[in-house]
Amino acid sequence: MSALRILHLSDTHFSGDDGRHYGVVDTAEHLQRALAYVAHREFDLVVCSGDVSEDGSEESYRKIRDAVTPWARARGARAVFAMGNHDRREGFRAVLGGGQPDAGERELDGIDLDRPVASVADQDGWRIVVLDSSVPRAGYGNLEPEQKEFLRETLDTPAVHGTIVVIHHAPIRAQTDLLQALALDERDGRDLIDIVRGTDVRVILSGHYHLPIVEIVGGVPVTVAPGVTNISLALGDRAEESAIDAFGGASVEIDGDRVRVVPFIERLTPADVVFHYDANVVAQIVQDAGRKR
Repeated sequence: MSALRILHLSDTHFSGDDGRHYGVVDTAEHLQRALAYVAHREFDLVVCSGDVSEDGSEESYRKIRDAVTPWARARGARAVFAMGNHDRREGFRAVLGGGQPDAGERELDGIDLDRPVASVADQDGWRIVVLDSSVPRAGYGNLEPEQKEFLRETLDTPAVHGTIVVIHHAPIRAQTDLLQALALDERDGRDLIDIVRGTDVRVILSGHYHLPIVEIVGGVPVTVAPGVTNISLALGDRAEESAIDAFGGASVEIDGDRVRVVPFIERLTPADVVFHYDANVVAQIVQDAGRKR
């Protein structure tokens, strides 16, 4: 079995007008620094697991496509993109198709602008499945029954080497109250794990939380990449939310029965906090934008 080497990036949050994220972060610079940090490494896939754009504009998707795709091709790798809660399906599809441009991907329901962006493509005996956990105009995630069936039917026949699943909202719990309020629906997360349990799925690649997490669920590693745009503080007060001016990503290598995840984080300005929300602000955000029970 040949090894598969993945550069796992997430939460790039590009804007069509080059606006700074939270008025602070130059997202293009953060991406350039992240790519430069691992430029000496070889990869087969470069995966951007959601929140590719901040504003959902076609121009933002063109900018990140033009930054990531040539970098990947120069290393013999293919770029893969997934929808996140900040992404917009129409702009995403117009530029990135089903998330696996030029890969001959097979899409859920063909090309329908109103439906989730889910696709499957094969590469050298590996299968890559992109799912869409976004809920239009919401921060939390869902996984519709049709996507679950799409994944079941895809996994019915094993790939030569195995399958990689990419989904923005991870099927694991968050570290903070705010991110948990904006997480994947718990039932959908359980269903996802039940579907992949005992199949050829080797790893689930996710984002959204802006910090590195690796958790084994149902025998499958779920890895959350640190954010390219900023890094959330992982072990502070759960009732608060903060992020620092830093970029990150992860190297994921699958070789035989081993899956190795090596995250990296680099601070740009050690004293700078991109944002800090105290418990009162977090509670208000959860009330306004969290999932309604």
